[in-house]
Amino acid sequence: MLFGSSKLHLRVLKIIKIMRIGIVGGGQLGRMFIQNALNYGHEIWTLDPDPEAPCSQISHRFICADRNDESAVYEMGKQCDVVTIEIENVSVEALERLEQEGVAVYPQPRILKMVKDKGAQKLFYEAHGFPTAPYALVQSKEDLKKHTDLFPVMQKMRVGGYDGKGVTPVRSLDDLETAFDAPSVLEQWVDYEVELSVLVARNANGDVRSFPVVEQVFNSEANLVDYLVSPANVSAEIESEARSMAERLVTEIDMVGLLAVELFLTKDGKVLINEIAPRPHNSGHHTIEACYTSQFDIHMRSILNWPLGDTSLRSAGAMINLLGEKGYSGPVVYQGMAEAIDQSGVYPHVYGKALTKPFRKMGHVTVLAADREAALEKAQKVKQLIKVIA
Repeated sequence: MLFGSSKLHLRVLKIIKIMRIGIVGGGQLGRMFIQNALNYGHEIWTLDPDPEAPCSQISHRFICADRNDESAVYEMGKQCDVVTIEIENVSVEALERLEQEGVAVYPQPRILKMVKDKGAQKLFYEAHGFPTAPYALVQSKEDLKKHTDLFPVMQKMRVGGYDGKGVTPVRSLDDLETAFDAPSVLEQWVDYEVELSVLVARNANGDVRSFPVVEQVFNSEANLVDYLVSPANVSAEIESEARSMAERLVTEIDMVGLLAVELFLTKDGKVLINEIAPRPHNSGHHTIEACYTSQFDIHMRSILNWPLGDTSLRSAGAMINLLGEKGYSGPVVYQGMAEAIDQSGVYPHVYGKALTKPFRKMGHVTVLAADREAALEKAQKVKQLIKVIA
């Protein structure tokens, strides 16, 4: 008998089985997932409304349909072994039907329901003892007048916000004109030292692994990550607290898949949860080169219930987002790329988007170096070299 044990034989066959994985969403996160999954021979189907979506170029099968088209999502999922997402704005109803009919859907639809609603997130943190900024839930613009004691606040639409959209500052009632007239979270401004992120994965066996803490710096104009670095410039105690919090969170919500946990480190040393995303995340792109197991590999492993692997850093790394330059719209040109890749430890990732526009995510570049300071210095040089223009 092969390997001397039928049980072991079946286990090995399960691990090496080629799977058909369906992804709802066809953006750059799905594209990088596919690039990793191809190393294992998996067949990947994707669904997205954009006929030129980044995934359309490399999927085994690409379905051009609305991500909220219940019928289209359901029909794709019925033909797959496992279904996952790369964006939260999808037909949860279709995913629920698939789950009820025995298709493996990760993250689970109930997780998506909670995460799509920033108010539900806040209520969960409060109910389960996770530290978060003081907040209030409002139904309309008029309700802001009842919560001036929280001002200044960041108003976040409960549903529909993404990549800096659906978020606006409200410093006083003078900002009422630009506030959202929609169900929202009013989150009191946090006097934070730095914004952090922890990515954590969990499989169906309940195995959990987190990545080293990432330090994020945001582009204030675009409200997107400008660059990040890992290891973060935090104490060993803060590192441990942040990772333990993320690991407890993914366990308590009983989620299978990869969870990004964005955090504030306040000036008085407190770690607060900001938001979560149940999928690969911009703050984990550096893991492709900087870690033994990338975020895309561990997401795949978690939804297939495989061993999760080693999440430790191989090298200090920094990542810069390649955003479309202001004043440029049209066929994309990556100015300065040749000079950037002439340096060692520079790894560009272009997302396959034909057209650029101001602040559109067009790619990213990871740089590796001996330590975080050297990685940041190199990243700043690369950032000055590469310009995304038309």
